Amino acid sequence: MSNTAINTAQNVNIEYEFAGIGKRIVAFILDLVVMVIYLITMTMTVYRAVGLFDESNVLGIRELSLLPIFCYSLSLHLVFNGRTVGKFIMGIKVVKEDGSPARLSDFLVRWILRLIDIVLFFGTVGVVAILFSERKQRLGDIAAKTIVINTRKSTKISHIILEDLEADYQPEFQNAYMLSDADVNEIKDIYRLAGESRDYRTLKELRIKVEALLNTQSELRDGIYVRTVLKDYTYLTQGR
Repeated sequence: MSNTAINTAQNVNIEYEFAGIGKRIVAFILDLVVMVIYLITMTMTVYRAVGLFDESNVLGIRELSLLPIFCYSLSLHLVFNGRTVGKFIMGIKVVKEDGSPARLSDFLVRWILRLIDIVLFFGTVGVVAILFSERKQRLGDIAAKTIVINTRKSTKISHIILEDLEADYQPEFQNAYMLSDADVNEIKDIYRLAGESRDYRTLKELRIKVEALLNTQSELRDGIYVRTVLKDYTYLTQGR
């Protein structure tokens, strides 16, 4: 599986896998299932209820009810930050090529080009483009300068750190509370990913960035240092 390096807000490069064609197809099928369930629900409820009173209005109601399906991809990608129901289930996400969140204009370009990628040619154009492009991009991705990445990592309990502290725990870095929630979430993510991939260089870079944020110096090893800072943050922000 091909990887892409993404520069985080902490100025640390981490690697994500490009989402493969298999996951993207399954995500698309799951989205189709959602739309079919929606149509079945409408048929069994709204259409039937309207038909009981005025059969002539059913056609208009049906046309209007197709609007959510027409806008499904665009609206869900926008609301859920690059995901649809299918993408969420499959653990994949649309982002910009540099790893930043995609914007409305990007999602709009991808959505318009679905007509060529998926609709007119039954998905063959999109599949061929993904298979033969370096970054696994369909035409809509290339035009919008977006990529689809895997976001789901296998996580052990030992990687979900720092929420449970010993009763007698004492923080070592008293200014750890200065980190923002966004900082901490990103540090946790990088720490986990670096640990899973045994990427000690990234861990070292992360340690340097955290030291700069907190203006601290320590003799602790990189992983232990980061882990300690996060524990201290948890302790200090929980008001213990």
